[in-house]
Amino acid sequence: MSALTLRCKRITTINDVLYTNLRHIESITEFQKVIGEIENVLIICGNMGVDSIQVYRISEKLEALYPKVKFFDMEFENPESKFVCELFEHEKDNTVPYVVYYQNGEMVNRTSGIQTWEQMTEKLDKLLLIEVSSN
Repeated sequence: MSALTLRCKRITTINDVLYTNLRHIESITEFQKVIGEIENVLIICGNMGVDSIQVYRISEKLEALYPKVKFFDMEFENPESKFVCELFEHEKDNTVPYVVYYQNGEMVNRTSGIQTWEQMTEKLDKLLLIEVSSN
């Protein structure tokens, strides 16, 4: 059993539902639709632990400042989020939340663990710069 599998099993006993004001993605089908139809997407795959909650709260505030980016959450414990976990499987320090940035259906950045306001705005600014420079 991999360390990621053990970690997933341990966390699933803590929390089962996400309480955020973000849009929720609950299946791989929804995920594919979101990244296929929306140009700039930020997805936070986490739980209701302290680190994830901080990133959710920051994201809820950033939504108003970045209208070109759509923010979503995805429950870490949901078996449908396995593909997000696999993105971080081989990283040494992979802790939830996982934050993945997509542009035009392609992953352009990913981070794991707690994020600050400054870290998130820096990544979003770079994401939007990619959009501007590609036009």
